[in-house]
Amino acid sequence: MALPLPLIFLLMIHRVSSADWGVSYSHSHICALKNSSVIMSCTYTYPTGYQIMNVFWTKSPIKVGEEYPDLSEDPEYSQRLQYLGDKQQNCTIRLNHVTQKDSHMYYFRFTTNVTEGRWTGHPGVSLIVTDLQVESPERVTEGDSVRLTCKSSCTLTDRATFIWYRNSQPLTERRDRNNELLLQSVRREDAGRYSCALHGHTYISPAVHLNVMYAPKSVSVSISPSGEIVEGDSVTLICSSDSNPPAEISWFKGGMFVGSGRIYSISKISSDHSGEYKCKSINEHGDKDSDILILNVMNVSVFINGSAEIVEGDSVTLICSSDSNPPALNFSWFKEDESSAVGSGQSFSALQSGRFYCEAHNQHGSQRSDAVTVTVKGRLVILYMSTGVVCGAAVIIMMSLIW
Repeated sequence: MALPLPLIFLLMIHRVSSADWGVSYSHSHICALKNSSVIMSCTYTYPTGYQIMNVFWTKSPIKVGEEYPDLSEDPEYSQRLQYLGDKQQNCTIRLNHVTQKDSHMYYFRFTTNVTEGRWTGHPGVSLIVTDLQVESPERVTEGDSVRLTCKSSCTLTDRATFIWYRNSQPLTERRDRNNELLLQSVRREDAGRYSCALHGHTYISPAVHLNVMYAPKSVSVSISPSGEIVEGDSVTLICSSDSNPPAEISWFKGGMFVGSGRIYSISKISSDHSGEYKCKSINEHGDKDSDILILNVMNVSVFINGSAEIVEGDSVTLICSSDSNPPALNFSWFKEDESSAVGSGQSFSALQSGRFYCEAHNQHGSQRSDAVTVTVKGRLVILYMSTGVVCGAAVIIMMSLIW
């Protein structure tokens, strides 16, 4: 039975088109960086005598409704898509500011003045849009060699030149075709937030923190208040240490452990606290001692030496001793119930009955002693002293007797 004439015509068109119709893509797979511009290059052919009526790109391999969707009419693409080709042979397009949502298969389609002369270029172009991620170890120890890698989910189609950043600053304009950054003998100064990018692109990867561990360094002790320390003051010693991870702190006085923690406090300090102090900073990578801090507690304390019997008309010498820092240079003698001093100097000769005390002075203040009693009976002078003395000192009386 004879075939209908239109069917014979279609078969003839098919036999001709198998050799003369087609679309050729420069890259069937494209891996592009997020926010970059992608060029999909292609050429197309059709039989001589046909006239091109319409050219466009689509991401649907089948009709949607009556026609294939034109990307240039899609709101998500219309502002970013630029057709660089013509209506003869070139079908190249540029897609700007690509995102990972643009990862898809894309096809070029053209139509001619003949109803049956339409063609879609299969298998199309596979576009994958990737970002960049820095891969690095979470922790490294000072002195180790460290390798950081700038990774993408696919191999970038364009030849890539990588740029590295630390804390958002380029690493001395480092540009390397390799996607790795090697830090040999890493230092604590190398710690920070690292990111990578491609030369000529605005996209920068999320930053990854490189944590460099190291033993304590720069261990020092400071004191508050920083001036002269007077007996009775409250004093705080502070240990500063640069280490990672943070160090544990121990305190020593003259080699003896006295406390722990970054702060060592002494309330109502006394001369017993004077001495050499240092702190030790310790972590899992090592330890280090601070320099020695000499704590010198200033004080003033006095007591009277004296005890004996004398004959009336002779004298008894009272001596004022001072335990002070710095040493007392001025001494005054007083008789109770009298406001004015009755003598000065470290010693005083008592010629009459009464209760006497001394007062010692240095630049930090003054301190008075307990009083001693001098009693004259006839030719005998008897010295009585109070049992209480300052700072627990003993009292000795020096006297001269004339028989």
